[in-house]
Order: sequence, then structure tokens, then C-alpha cells
Amino acid sequence: MTDAPDAARLRHPEKAHRPDNPVQLRKPDWIRVKAPTSAEYEQTRALVREHKLATVCEEAACPNIGQCWQKKHATFMILGSVCTRACSFCNIATGRPDLLDPHEPQRVAEATRKLGLTHVVITSVDRDDLPDGGAQHFVDTINAVRKESPGTTVEILTPDFQKKPGAAELIAAVKPDVFNHNLETVPRLYPTIRPGARYFGSLELLKSIKRIDPHLFTKSGIMVGLGETKEEVLQVMDDMRSADVDFLTIGQYLQPTPKHAAVDRFVHPDEFAYYTEMAKGKGFHMVSASALTRSSYFAGDDFRKLKENREAQLHAHTR
Repeated sequence: MTDAPDAARLRHPEKAHRPDNPVQLRKPDWIRVKAPTSAEYEQTRALVREHKLATVCEEAACPNIGQCWQKKHATFMILGSVCTRACSFCNIATGRPDLLDPHEPQRVAEATRKLGLTHVVITSVDRDDLPDGGAQHFVDTINAVRKESPGTTVEILTPDFQKKPGAAELIAAVKPDVFNHNLETVPRLYPTIRPGARYFGSLELLKSIKRIDPHLFTKSGIMVGLGETKEEVLQVMDDMRSADVDFLTIGQYLQPTPKHAAVDRFVHPDEFAYYTEMAKGKGFHMVSASALTRSSYFAGDDFRKLKENREAQLHAHTR
């Protein structure tokens, strides 16, 4: 005997939103954010427009945009604004990609200098159409930022460079201060959430970076609230540690539009605290897990803590 829809919803209210059940889950208080209104937000927005840059803050409808742009923190998105993939969680446009802009690295570098960034995060769309997946464009952008703003540390959040031989070597050679590639979700959900990607391909990219240069900081993250189990999240943590990932981020998935994957549930802060403690126990040098955590949220502050934590752990092992 099966439950009537109303009875099932009463017993499992957190699982009320399904393709055959259009009821929208109500956002809990801990995930509500204010609309951006500050003068600093408008100044950052104007600078981004002046340099004709794309930011993942806007393209992915990040809930932290008001807080980050108020502090003049922005995550620049290179390689155009159209992605060759169609992930069901992502709000970035999919289709025929833009022509590669050779002036984009310099514009990113100039914006970094004008914003006075001490730490910059650079990400991109997937570019499966390019022979190297856009790896050389990342290198050019890193070099341009370092020339224009020598005191700025550079964190990159890359695509998986699937079937692009030599891409990892190109990236590692320029030594970004942090190399980030997100696993995004648990392996079981890849066919529906990240259909154009391969879980173990992404894991291998993270392993490759560490094999090439064991001293590079690596970072990866997942979203929760997509239907994963706690056990699956813990297994992903183990997989990341097998790749020697230094920094783990876990954040709540938010549905960008009704056409995207539905939110399975809103994860309680206590569960994020549990993941934080488990991740620390597994040996990550840095963990950021909360409803509003995103890959680049407080990235500069977290990078400084990451360095301090790794140095402290290395010192403890040598005593």
C-alpha cells in the first residue's frame, strides 16, 4: 500500500518537492539573505561593467553577491559566458560558446588591481570545443594578474578539462596559489545532476595536480540537498582525501529556476556542523560547510587560514 500524497508530505515535509509534485519548499530562516543595496556593491558592479567582464556571482545567481560585492570581492568568469555543458544545477547559459577573447586576461588583471584585491578567484564555463579546454587561457589570465597586481594571490576554479591531454600540466606549471575543481555532488547523482561530467574523471584531475606539484593547495566542494545521503557525503570526503585535497567546501543547493533540479531538502545547520567535524577528522587542512558556503565565499580569508593550518600540521608532524 502506498501513501496518499498528503500523508506522505506530512510525514516527510522536507521531501515534498518532486517532478510530480510542484510544491515549492519554503526557504528556512537560516538561508535567507538581504537584497544588495550598498554603495560598494554598486561600485563593484560598475567596475565589472566597465571592463566588460562576466562574474560567476551574477551568472550563477549566487546568494552571497551582496555581501561579497560590498567588500569588493568578485569571482571573475573567463572563457566567455556560454557553457558547452548543461548541468541541471547550474544557471549559466548553455549553447554555442563565445569566440575566445584574447584581451580578457588583461581586463581581469586591470579589474583586480582597481578593486585592490589581495586574493582573486578566477573560474570559467566549460569549453569542450577548445583543444585544451581553455587551460592556456587560465595560464594567460594568471600571468596577467600577477604582472598587473604582483601582491595578489590567485585562486582558480576550473572545469574538468575532460579528454584534454596536457591541460593539468599547463595549469600546474604556472603554480596558482589555490587549484579548485568541484566534484559538485555524489557519484550516484551524476547522471541527472552533472550528466556531461564523470565523477572519477574529476577526482583524477585533482590527483593529477597533486602528482605534478605536491605543494600546490587543492580545493574541492559539493552541494547538499540534492538527494544524497550522509554516508555518500562521507564517502566523497574519503575520495577527496585519497586525492590529497587540502580544502573542502560544502554548501546548500538552491534551485536557480523551476527548470533546474529541484531542492530535495534544506540541510539543517547541525548537519553542516557534523560534516565539518567529520571532515576535520579525515585530515582536511581547511573546511567550510554551511548553508551559504560557496567555493569563493570568503576565499581570501580562507586561503590565509589554509596556509596557517597546513604549516601548523606539518610542524606538528616534524616535532
